[in-house]
Amino acid sequence: MVVKLHELGGSQLIAAYRRRELSPVEVTQAVLAQIDRWEPHIHASYLLRPEHALAQARASEARWQRGAPCGALDGVPVTIKENLATRGDPVPLGTLATDLTPATADAPPPARLFEAGAVMVCKTTMPDYGMLSSGLSSFHALARNPWDVSKTPGGSSAGGGAAAAAGYGPLHMGTDIGGSLRLPAGWCGIFSLKPSLGRIPIDPPYTGRAAGPMTRSVADAALMMQVLSLPDARDSMSLPYQAIAWDQFDRGVEMLRGLRIGLLLDAGCGLPVEPEVRAAVEHAAQIFERAGASVEVMAPFLTPAMLDGMDHAWRLRSHIDLAALPDDKRATVLPYIQQWADSAAGLSGPQAFVAFSQFHATRVATVRACQPFDFVLSPTSPMPAFAAELPSPTDDPLRPLEHIAFTVPYNMSEQPAASINCGYTQAGLPIGLQIAGRRFDDLGVLQLAHAFELLRDPQRPWPSPPGA
Repeated sequence: MVVKLHELGGSQLIAAYRRRELSPVEVTQAVLAQIDRWEPHIHASYLLRPEHALAQARASEARWQRGAPCGALDGVPVTIKENLATRGDPVPLGTLATDLTPATADAPPPARLFEAGAVMVCKTTMPDYGMLSSGLSSFHALARNPWDVSKTPGGSSAGGGAAAAAGYGPLHMGTDIGGSLRLPAGWCGIFSLKPSLGRIPIDPPYTGRAAGPMTRSVADAALMMQVLSLPDARDSMSLPYQAIAWDQFDRGVEMLRGLRIGLLLDAGCGLPVEPEVRAAVEHAAQIFERAGASVEVMAPFLTPAMLDGMDHAWRLRSHIDLAALPDDKRATVLPYIQQWADSAAGLSGPQAFVAFSQFHATRVATVRACQPFDFVLSPTSPMPAFAAELPSPTDDPLRPLEHIAFTVPYNMSEQPAASINCGYTQAGLPIGLQIAGRRFDDLGVLQLAHAFELLRDPQRPWPSPPGA
C-alpha cells in the first residue's frame, strides 16, 4: 500500500528529511492539496494561507540542505487552534464579538512549535469563546466531522479534531478546559492528551485550562510533547520544567502486567452512557485484563451538585464578560451562549461562592477516587458524535454540560488524561476511550495509550473526502 505524504507521521517525516528522501516543500504541498480536497466539506481551517506555509517550508528545506535543522519538528506541518495567539494574526475566539486585533506575540505553545521549525499550514476553528463542545460559531463556518459530515467534530478544539482525522498533516494543537481536546478526539477517532495542568505552558493560564497535542498516533503526540513542555515564564501556573524522556513512550504491552486499573462506566451525573459506547469501553478493559492488568469497576464520584456548580460558575464568568461588550457586539454572540450566560444574572453572592467552590470539591473527589489505581479508564463521552448543527447534545442552554461528566474532573484534579479510539458504532462513528493517570504522570498515560494502540482491534481506514 502506498502511503501518501499527508499521512506520514512526524518522526517519519524527520527521518525522511534527514535522509534527503523528502523535502518539507513537497510535504507541505501535499498537505495543502489534502486540505483543498476536504475543506469545503468540513470547514476546519482559519487563516489558510498556502504561500505563507510554503515560505516556511522553503526556509526549512534550506536548513535541511545545509544539514542544520533548527529543532525536533523542522519542516513538519502543524495546525494551531485559533485561540492560541500567533504574532501578527487576529484571535477571534470563534465569535463575531471579538475585535480582530493582530496579536503582538506568539503564545507559548505556538512559540515552541515555531522554534522547533514546525510549518503552520493553518489555524483551526472553534465555537464562540470555546464554550461549546461543537463546531458551531458565529465567526467561522460550521465545522463538521470527516467520518460523517452531518455530525459534529466536537469542540471546542473543533477544527483541530476534524483536521487530524482528515489528514491536514500529522500534528495539531488544541486546548481543553472541560474536555475540549478529548471530546473532539473521541468523536473524530484520533488521539489527544490533556496534560497535567502546567505541563505545557499557556498564556493566559486559567483553572483547569490546558493545551495539548491532537494527532493520529501516540508517537506523534509524544514528539510534540518534547517541544511543548519546554518552559515559558508567562504561565504563572506552569510546573517546574522537567526533562521527561518523551521518546520512551513505547514500553510495549509487557508494562500492563500487574497494573491496577479502575474502570468508570457511570460518571455519577450527566447523560447516560449509550450501549454501543459502553460495550466498546468494556471491550477495551477486557483487552487490558488479558494483557495482565487488574481491572476494577469504580463507583461514580462526580455529583450533580459539582457539575451544576462548575456550569453556573462558568455561566457567571461569561455573563460578566458579555455584559462588558457594546450592545452591537453582544448581539453577534450565538443566542445559545447568550441565553446560557444570562441565566446566571440573578446569582447572589453566596450562590456564586457555592458554585465556584465546586471546582475544588471536584478536585478532591477525583483525586480520592483515583488514588487506589495506577490509571483509570472510562468513556471519553457518553455518546458518539451528534448532529453538526447542534451546540450541544441536549440542545438546551440550561443543560449544556451533561456530556462532559467523564472529562471535566481531570481538568480540576490537574491529572493527565487522553482519548484514544477504541471502536466504532454500527453507523461507523468512532468511540473514544479516556485514559487518566496520576498527576504528573503524563508519560505513563502515553505509555499506556501506546500499549492499547498495539493491542486494540484493527482500525478502519481514515475517511476520504466526499467524491474522492
